[in-house]
Amino acid sequence: MIIYIICLVLGLIFTLFSAVAGHLFGGHAEAPVGTDGQADSGFGSDGVPGMSLLSPTVLATFVTAFGAFGLILSEIKATSTPWLSAPLAFGGGLAVALVVLWLFNAMFKRTEGSSESRVGQLIGQRAAIVSPIPVNGVGEISYTQAGSRYSAPAREEHGRALTNGQTVKITRIVGSQFFVEPVA
Repeated sequence: MIIYIICLVLGLIFTLFSAVAGHLFGGHAEAPVGTDGQADSGFGSDGVPGMSLLSPTVLATFVTAFGAFGLILSEIKATSTPWLSAPLAFGGGLAVALVVLWLFNAMFKRTEGSSESRVGQLIGQRAAIVSPIPVNGVGEISYTQAGSRYSAPAREEHGRALTNGQTVKITRIVGSQFFVEPVA
């Protein structure tokens, strides 16, 4: 029973600490983890965020629910033995953690339905030079995606100069800079 209490208390303390620290400090990890520096998230090839089963939020949910289910089940006469309460608490904790995982991923998918461009889908797309690219220099391109027009700083892939209005293909993206080459 003491294990259940420890799990419940530690899970609640972690949750409260995360909520307060996230509110005070912005909730972002400043480390090169995933896309856009989000340590708690996982990402697919399309750049849409989501949570993984091993994210701190899901793990804390599991530990808290395991403790809560364990305390409840250990008080019920039919499941008071640890041989019954522990596996049932594990299953209950896992079920709650999976529901939280599903809810967060569903929420992330819905909130990502903006007109903002998905960078991962731009490779190979055509664009137009709107500001000339000098030899080994930076110019600007304009491209359309999902019905919206965007512009971005760009370099020619091999360092050559490109003129205004020329059609190019996006070959790669490094940080916020696009690399392009002329379309033959």
